[in-house]
Amino acid sequence: MVFIPLNKGKMNKNEIFLKDIYSIPSLIKDFFADEEYASHRFSLGNVQKQVEFKEKSYSKEQRKILCEVLEKQLGNLQLSDKQKENLQILSQENAFTIVTGHQLNLFTGPAFFVYKILQTIKTTDFLNQNIQGKKFVPIFWMATEDHDFEEINHFKTQNHIYSIDGKSGGAVGRIKVEKNNFIEEFEKEFKYNDFGKELIDWMKEAYAEGKTLAEATKTLVNKLFADRGLLMIDGDDRELKEQMKGIFADELKNNSLKKETHQSVENLTKKYGKVQVNPREINLFYLSETRDRIEFDGEKYNVLDRDISFTEEEVLAELENYPEKFSPNAVMRPVYQEKILPNIAYIGGNAEVMYWLELKEYFRHVEVPFPILIPRNSMLFLTEKTANKIQKMGLGIEEFFMDYAEIIKEKLLFESELLELLTEKEEELKKSFGLLKEKSALTDKTFRNLVEAEETRQLKSYNRMKKRLLRAEKIKQYEKYMQLRQLYLDVHPNAVWQERVLNFSVFYAQKGKGWIEECYQKMDVENSVLIISCI
Repeated sequence: MVFIPLNKGKMNKNEIFLKDIYSIPSLIKDFFADEEYASHRFSLGNVQKQVEFKEKSYSKEQRKILCEVLEKQLGNLQLSDKQKENLQILSQENAFTIVTGHQLNLFTGPAFFVYKILQTIKTTDFLNQNIQGKKFVPIFWMATEDHDFEEINHFKTQNHIYSIDGKSGGAVGRIKVEKNNFIEEFEKEFKYNDFGKELIDWMKEAYAEGKTLAEATKTLVNKLFADRGLLMIDGDDRELKEQMKGIFADELKNNSLKKETHQSVENLTKKYGKVQVNPREINLFYLSETRDRIEFDGEKYNVLDRDISFTEEEVLAELENYPEKFSPNAVMRPVYQEKILPNIAYIGGNAEVMYWLELKEYFRHVEVPFPILIPRNSMLFLTEKTANKIQKMGLGIEEFFMDYAEIIKEKLLFESELLELLTEKEEELKKSFGLLKEKSALTDKTFRNLVEAEETRQLKSYNRMKKRLLRAEKIKQYEKYMQLRQLYLDVHPNAVWQERVLNFSVFYAQKGKGWIEECYQKMDVENSVLIISCI
């Protein structure tokens, strides 16, 4: 494990490779190491190859449509000079995109929303500096068509959970802000912070009554990243979906996504026990005032929970005339994104990368280049007080990302004479049974089975004694045990990674855009890492 100890009181950069972290899924760890995935990992060489693939498949007409749609969608925002420049760059045939995407969480939701966008921006900056003759533009894909409002209608600070009301079931980007009373409570919490007023003003502008959540998110993201040239795109758009009519029709008639991913899903399930998502027979929704799945019953295409059905001829006519009414689900969205964008790489979380890896054969089937995948960086900000406590307890921050139950066990049982004796006798027992099994196998197979059963029984007894010992030590060393537990919760609020709990406002309120710049500077473009900082 690569780790640099924290220097107290300094905003310094410390990294743990994701592949070295206990809780990172095995598939992601294999993605970093296995030759099978080498062509899909980030490197300058792979980027140059991907550019060649995209040049052959992305037409002038697609680029023209993209630029027109972006001009339309961003037209009501105050764009920075860098954004205007990037819009102009995208119209050129040597321009490509680096993309990340996310749900329309209230006020961005958890802090990693900000981190993944910053990594996308820094990656484009890195490529623009290192690849001659090509241009790269950062894009944020807004998941406006998701319909799980309960997933996105809240965010958390250290003191409160804020939420907004809205009617669920439809595309969340179309939901309008009816009541924004959460702003009043947010103002009470943050008005005395150095940059609290800026946050409050942004919130009031973004979530003004009558604005849609798509407009709110676009406004807020623009406040955060306009000066860095980020462009936002909304896939809930007729002109963009016009390009997907052939792929959507193939899905309706042939269930191609499920068929083409069947072998990958089967292989991944055998190796890892399960997959991130299982494609359905039809991976499309129908958009009306709600967003509902389409299913085929053998005769008709039915829109679930709605009194709407089509024959094959009717559903294809509906697609031809109203492509905007058809919405890809999560597993179909990657192809939609890569079809309409001159994209080279996608930056996402572990879950995203895992379900993208199911789709390689489907991308080949629809003749869209499969992009480079970049598991995003994670970030953790510790107070100096917490960092000092960690050091006083004789711990390294990396230990909080190992099996922490084992860490506590080691700390409580450190220098335990009884544990040492139990371990010694357990090893002697294993050696004795090893010799017995070796000799008994020469005498009778059934006798060896008897020896193995007795070994298992006695080793279980030792395991029970160790557990009893640990429980006793927890009681005896209760204060130390509670200190270790509390430290874990200081690092992992609600027993979850900090970036998945706290909103960016917790950090921004103290340093403003200076915090954004610090995050940008710490981002590691060439490695997928957890970055730890003292604040």
